[in-house]
Amino acid sequence: MGERFGTQLRAERTARGLSQTQLGGEEYSPSYISLLELGHREPTPAVIAELAGRLRLAPQTLEAWNLGSTPQEGAFLQAGLAARQAWDQRDYPESARQAGAAARHAHAAGNPAAWWEMAYLQAEALMRQGQTAQAALIAQDILSAPLTGTSHALTVRARQLLSALCLGLGEPAVAAAHARAAVKASAPLPAGSPLAAAALISLIAALAESGRLEEAWEHCEALAPHSTQDTPGQAAGEAEWAIGSVAFLRGDPEEGARRHERAARLLSPANDLPLWARFNKASAAARLAGGITEPETLAALERAEIAYSIVEANRAEQLELALIRAHWLHLDGQHELALEHLGPIHRERHLLGHHTAGQAALLHGQALTAIGRHQAALEHLRHAHAAFARSGLDGSARTAEDAIAALPRTAAETRTPTSPAPA
Repeated sequence: MGERFGTQLRAERTARGLSQTQLGGEEYSPSYISLLELGHREPTPAVIAELAGRLRLAPQTLEAWNLGSTPQEGAFLQAGLAARQAWDQRDYPESARQAGAAARHAHAAGNPAAWWEMAYLQAEALMRQGQTAQAALIAQDILSAPLTGTSHALTVRARQLLSALCLGLGEPAVAAAHARAAVKASAPLPAGSPLAAAALISLIAALAESGRLEEAWEHCEALAPHSTQDTPGQAAGEAEWAIGSVAFLRGDPEEGARRHERAARLLSPANDLPLWARFNKASAAARLAGGITEPETLAALERAEIAYSIVEANRAEQLELALIRAHWLHLDGQHELALEHLGPIHRERHLLGHHTAGQAALLHGQALTAIGRHQAALEHLRHAHAAFARSGLDGSARTAEDAIAALPRTAAETRTPTSPAPA
């Protein structure tokens, strides 16, 4: 019975933009609320009465959650529990499969809140596998669901998910639009809501990818209050991560290093190894984008490579790691070794977002230029320009144009960046 109660409790909590800490207050710890939501604890009458008051629901509503379920609800609960267990075990294909089944059962049972949570979990699991386009289709269904329009918190979550997916697809301008909508929807949420901070982080990431660093920094200043001594460790760590990355990109390595060092202390690999892997990958990439090749940059890259070897990175993540390693080698003057990493990335560039494929092509062209292979460099630089233009990254496109213009005139009769991309 606790499983049904837990599913409904989580749905109502997240619909109000409350963290487990905020729902539990001084009476119940976040870990206890988590156990309730996972169905590992049965709520007592006193717990039901207290939580009903905080959710502004009648106690009878919560009591009904704890009653027996219909066969259709039972099938949903079984699939939903299996989906969450697979997620905890980082078996994302199984999590996506079970969450999809749970969503279908919830829809058949006429339970929109349960459908919403399972569809969201399915999209997240698909995203972790690198199946970004399929996840985006589900996220669009979530955003357009009637239930989403009734809740600021659900709107924030749906927009934030779409922002992350669009970023993965190489559409930073669209990602920024969704993130802006998420920030706007978060305004009525309770003070200190983790969803409001998450929305800001999404917007900062999208703006940074778009090259709009000063605007991103303005939002970093708005995010700073979400990283205080009273902020839970992971939430504060993610805020420091976002702020530090923009600082590196703006050419402020001291501020970037300070923020990322604090993020590294707050984001424990023991608590969330996949998050730790993503942080170190992002930290290494941001440092290299800022031209920083100090030992800590290499250390962050190596930590990411070790962590991803444990959590089993999907192919797109493997290619992104290889791109960061190639960038390091290129800046270190090891151009031939960099090209060894860039070859597979070029062959599988269809697995990457347009902007990431553009970054790989630009680096490929730069490394080839460094060893005097100008004709081959030209083809990759043209591809980089096309990929950046497709993503709406005018600044990056101009960088590719400049690299083409700097090639010796013997590299090609025509150096127009609109020439076809290499096959």
